[in-house]
Amino acid sequence: MTWKIADKEFSSRFMIGTGKYPDFETMEKAHSASGAEIVTVAIRRVDIGAPGHVGLMEHINLDKYWILPNTAGCATAEEAIRIAHLSRAMGINNWIKLEVIPDPKFLLPDPIATFEAAKILVEEGFVVLPYINADPILAKRLEEIGCATVMPLASPIGSGQGVRNLDNIKIIVEQSNVPVIVDAGLGTPSDAAIAMENGASACLLNTAVALAQDPEKMAMGFNLGIKAGRAAFEAGRIPVKEIASASSPLVGVVGKN
Repeated sequence: MTWKIADKEFSSRFMIGTGKYPDFETMEKAHSASGAEIVTVAIRRVDIGAPGHVGLMEHINLDKYWILPNTAGCATAEEAIRIAHLSRAMGINNWIKLEVIPDPKFLLPDPIATFEAAKILVEEGFVVLPYINADPILAKRLEEIGCATVMPLASPIGSGQGVRNLDNIKIIVEQSNVPVIVDAGLGTPSDAAIAMENGASACLLNTAVALAQDPEKMAMGFNLGIKAGRAAFEAGRIPVKEIASASSPLVGVVGKN
């Protein structure tokens, strides 16, 4: 079953990044194994001449993947807006994953600057996908000003801690009328499955795949975990009980009246 961001439909609910891979060949294999249709790229990494950056876009099949430009590396709203303008000027598309992260140690997004930048970019016609703390109030405000999704972090970016903000993510899912994409902190496919079981529309991740001992196999695992979690959400889990409940009915059992 397909799902939509703005007016574009996708089949895969796995969104994957492009950073930290040992080489482009490994990245390409991981992307293919992931089944992803959306690949996010930091605009500051595109063809800037630095080692590991040159030719990045040449290793992404633009006929197969939809590019989600992002503003990684921006510490202020002004920087993020400028990078978004650069992305559009490069002719990639009018989508932007909005990241405003002023703190180099904990890498937590700035909620005020994110909101300010999002408001301007939406008004300028961008499809804005904001990366945020798992803050239900902020998520709702961003939806109200026209953001196409909200992207709460599961735990600090690159930490591999898994879903540490599940209660807040559940609230965001319950109140949102736009896709909720869990982004950052996932470490294993089971983490992604938990997010999807609780109603997330998709998961975006990078480090857990790129730095795995076998990125291709880990990407395949996340693909399966995301699919399993979504299937469980759609199927509807059984209620949690404090006592046991026999799987087999006793009616008609030999020796029972």
